[in-house]
Amino acid sequence: MSLSIREAGRADSPEIARIFSAVMPQRPLTAEILDHQLQALLDHPLRPHVREWLAEVDGEAVGQAVVFQNPSMFHPDRYQVELMVVPTHAQRGVGTRLAQEVETHLQERGAREVLGGAYEDHPHAVAFAQRRGLKEVMRVFDNVLNLETFDFSAWESGARLPAGVRARTLAELTQEGGEDAAMRAYHSAFSEVRLDVPRSGDATEQTMDDFRKRAQSPNFFPDGVLLAVTDSGEAVALSELWRSPTGPHRLDVGLTGTRRAWRRKGLALALKLEAMRRASAAGVQELWTGNATTNAPMLELNTRLGFRPRPAYIEFRWRSE
Repeated sequence: MSLSIREAGRADSPEIARIFSAVMPQRPLTAEILDHQLQALLDHPLRPHVREWLAEVDGEAVGQAVVFQNPSMFHPDRYQVELMVVPTHAQRGVGTRLAQEVETHLQERGAREVLGGAYEDHPHAVAFAQRRGLKEVMRVFDNVLNLETFDFSAWESGARLPAGVRARTLAELTQEGGEDAAMRAYHSAFSEVRLDVPRSGDATEQTMDDFRKRAQSPNFFPDGVLLAVTDSGEAVALSELWRSPTGPHRLDVGLTGTRRAWRRKGLALALKLEAMRRASAAGVQELWTGNATTNAPMLELNTRLGFRPRPAYIEFRWRSE
């Protein structure tokens, strides 16, 4: 077996996306989405660091690794690592070689904190991280809802928006008041709600420019963004659906939540149900979402709706002494 490791570039995006999707079919990736993510990093005003490697065996790409700084919870000494080897070449030394490249690079960068992860039903990947001194910090369940069997009639009462608040998709709000006003309302709600999402580091402010670039992703779905909007035009809650690379039968749930002053009024539930109705009418069969085990309110809401957990993604962290 002739194994080589080299730095990857944009031309390698199709291979990297293929490897990512083979290792984590729960979270498939396309070259187009990957290119958008990389460009967003390169264009970000914080200038986050990013470096990629590709592992090839006899000329075939079988593994990849990336080191980057996450702008959503940026710290100059914190890095995230994704390292993956296709199942056909797992436990054959490919991951070890990639890890050596990554560890050398992180040492040269003076990294003081490293985040990585693996699914709990990939025991070899979990053990691989633990052997390198990474400790578990949180778990995020994939929760899946079967829309084909969901009984909407059971939710007709007790799940309505209060008077003076209406549900609008981002596309509808754009038609009503223009793109700038719609994006400002969306960004304002998103920026507050995201602060309460469990994460392993403090959230970094997301500027309007960053937010607009997020909405340019190939899998962004304006008709899947539901906003609870007051008569004055303020968005006070939101529920996002994103297109999935797996196909039109599935949508992925993004951020769902309510601004603090409007909580305990049933807005998140009402919006989520409206999004589910629209998805079902469009022929969508499954909704996938990720919920941290520490996010008790959202876990409870999704359990009530019938979402069922799949194996959890474990996030690990290494910190220098």
